[in-house]
Amino acid sequence: MKETKIRLQKIIADAGLASRRKAEQLIIDGKVTVNGRKATLGDKADPKKDRIVVGGKKLNEIAVKGKYYIMLHKPRGFVTTMSDEMGRKCVAELIKDIPARLFPVGRLDRDSEGLLLMTNDGEFANGIAHPSCHLNKTYRVTVRPSLSDEQLEKLKESIVINGRKTIPAEVFVIERQEGRVVLQFVLQDGKNRQIRNICEQAGLEVARLKRVAIGQVKLGMLPQGKWRDLTADEIKKLTGKQTENKNRW
Repeated sequence: MKETKIRLQKIIADAGLASRRKAEQLIIDGKVTVNGRKATLGDKADPKKDRIVVGGKKLNEIAVKGKYYIMLHKPRGFVTTMSDEMGRKCVAELIKDIPARLFPVGRLDRDSEGLLLMTNDGEFANGIAHPSCHLNKTYRVTVRPSLSDEQLEKLKESIVINGRKTIPAEVFVIERQEGRVVLQFVLQDGKNRQIRNICEQAGLEVARLKRVAIGQVKLGMLPQGKWRDLTADEIKKLTGKQTENKNRW
């Protein structure tokens, strides 16, 4: 017969409660029981038949029933991590009401804001991150003090980040005001701090950087610090596949 039992750390991780490494620590710390017996590292269980308790709660009471695909409007001042050793504010604080362990898809640096995708579906995240997905990322960027034609052309040039040349950005002027210019950047690859590095090399100061779209999925009017479920149509636009978004219990 086919083995139906699975290692406990995998069951806990698949439920979205912790990474496998943290799940192992929960077991070592004696916080996991199977059918009333304290579990040890290496134990296996059948999640459909066995009574698995993590931190005093039954697994089936706290496990994710379906996958989560959300967009978050990340404010400035938050780091794109689920925890931070330096005690900085993390995006995890903004999704505390979701009963699952989500992780960010891609990043926005601490001083940037806007559209951040989060999920507990690793296949979905890896698919979006893969270069073959060809998802452009669109940003609204305010620079100071002004912008010459020569600087605008320089913003469209490829630069080297971590030893690799970037794909040239598409850059458009949206609005000009005294002492500042609002630009739209469209990136194909989106390397870490790419826009800030481009602007610095052009002699410009970035006053505000906001991601407003990933592919055809737009941030829209979602308030800062708030999140919402992606629609089935938005998921299809991101992946090319129809995915059922079972976010609610």
